[in-house]
Amino acid sequence: MRSILAGAAALAFLTAPTLAQELAGGAVKAADIAGQTVLTDANGMTLYIFDKDSENVSNCYDQCAANWPPLLADDGATADDAFSVVERTDGTSMWAYKGAPLYYWINDTQPGETTGDGVGGVWHLAVQ
Repeated sequence: MRSILAGAAALAFLTAPTLAQELAGGAVKAADIAGQTVLTDANGMTLYIFDKDSENVSNCYDQCAANWPPLLADDGATADDAFSVVERTDGTSMWAYKGAPLYYWINDTQPGETTGDGVGGVWHLAVQ
């Protein structure tokens, strides 16, 4: 039993994000997840990009946005280095990295999870 618990603890340690730096006014962080520098929100939840988006344009609404909630930007948020603020057609604003709007995956429930990577062949980790 101890070896199972030790193995589980080691696996959790290896896959948990190691937060590095704050970006986009603190709304985004860069984290080392399984050897990649992945973008997360301020709480360590993994962020994703969508191949069907255009530069600084979100094409994820309705059911798509229910499954892939956008990383919303606060009122008055401004561009920060490689980060921009995208106006959505529903009147909200969201963050984008190098023009790619940033989203969560509804099935990631813990910081450091990356279960959305590759979904449908069009969702990918937002890597720095």
